[in-house]
Amino acid sequence: MSEHHHNAGHGHDAHHDDHADHGSLKSYLIGFLLSVILTAIPFWLVMDNVIARPQVAAMVLLVFAAIQIVVHMIYFLHMNTRSEGGWSMLALIFTVVLVVIVLSGSIWVMYHLNHNMMPGMNHGAPM
Repeated sequence: MSEHHHNAGHGHDAHHDDHADHGSLKSYLIGFLLSVILTAIPFWLVMDNVIARPQVAAMVLLVFAAIQIVVHMIYFLHMNTRSEGGWSMLALIFTVVLVVIVLSGSIWVMYHLNHNMMPGMNHGAPM
């Protein structure tokens, strides 16, 4: 019969020559401590009502949340511009752009629906 040669190096489970750093105990502890700090500070800001205006408090919390997302991506997901030839960072940027488009489009549509469907409510006109 015919002899079949299977080369396991071309399959899905082939090992790549990618020796990226997958973290050490020190990097995990740094990430954990930063995460705890970035959680405790916003918790304190909200619980002690440090920032009086809710809009400013929300913006400060969003900044802390964004910083914590970056900390998680660097220390726990091991994302950087060199891993997988930069494709993981490119996929992240594409995802962020899509989320911004969907959120801003949804907010825009909801605002205009509210404005156009309830015109008498905004001007104080009697019904």
